[in-house]
Amino acid sequence: MVVARASSRDHSRALTTAAVAQAKARTGGRPFAWCGDGWRDYGPVLTQAYRQVVRDGRVGRPPKRVPADLALTQRIKHADPHGRLLSIETKATIGTLVTPPGTTRVERLNGVLRDRLNAFTRKTHAFAKTGDTWDALLDLAVFEHNWLRPHPALRRPLAEPTGPQDPRFEQRTPAMALALTAHTWRWAEFLSQPVPISR
Repeated sequence: MVVARASSRDHSRALTTAAVAQAKARTGGRPFAWCGDGWRDYGPVLTQAYRQVVRDGRVGRPPKRVPADLALTQRIKHADPHGRLLSIETKATIGTLVTPPGTTRVERLNGVLRDRLNAFTRKTHAFAKTGDTWDALLDLAVFEHNWLRPHPALRRPLAEPTGPQDPRFEQRTPAMALALTAHTWRWAEFLSQPVPISR
């Protein structure tokens, strides 16, 4: 499941329509889960972008319906007149409720990328001059994040303490947690991997 979030600032129907169209084009038109704040136009924009013609054999124009895979979960903050937060309402505007109904993981990865890649920081001179450079930077950073860097939240306690650094825990990367690999990769291993070339 992919969770996308639209910014709560500078809301406009045109900006949201352009963002949804871009996301749809980059995912090949595949519906996915969206999370957002309580802005009212998210639902109509997503419905307009993703609804599909459903042929049921009846005479006349076939209806357009939203795919079952499309979901929109909105978190609405309620505050008092002084701006103090009173409650947060979570509701499924389209489809089923996204669990967890937030963007913590997406924002966490965004923060990691901005911290490690100068081209991703705001007001920087270290910009990527081409789209290929941008894609290469992003791909390498995501690979390093998932395959080369152990995450403290994924470590597992060991029955018998071993190792010089933290003998009580087994350090794991996200790829290890998903059983995609049995060890933490190194750059040398990544760079020396043979790449099959299709002819």
